[in-house]
Amino acid sequence: MKKIFPLEQENKNSDRVIDALKHEIRKYLKRERNKKLPEGSPFWIFECRFGQSAEETSLVYVQDLIAALDNAYAQKWQECYIEIIAQPAKNLKPTKEAN
Repeated sequence: MKKIFPLEQENKNSDRVIDALKHEIRKYLKRERNKKLPEGSPFWIFECRFGQSAEETSLVYVQDLIAALDNAYAQKWQECYIEIIAQPAKNLKPTKEAN
């Protein structure tokens, strides 16, 4: 998901806009986690970027994404850019070496 979200909308309470945004992010993460994993991958990892625009982003951990959104709302940003890329994790089990 690569998207610019408005944090304020005309004729809507800004608290409700933020709640709807959080819901959309959580729904996307849940949908991605429920996808079938490729063979040898135990779980999904998410690469997240957050900023005021696509050019001004920084890496954010997926668990800190909602807090970053709250921080942007507190700083009265007009919009924010969120990028979430799901990738299968590498196999974490040790492999046996051939002797």
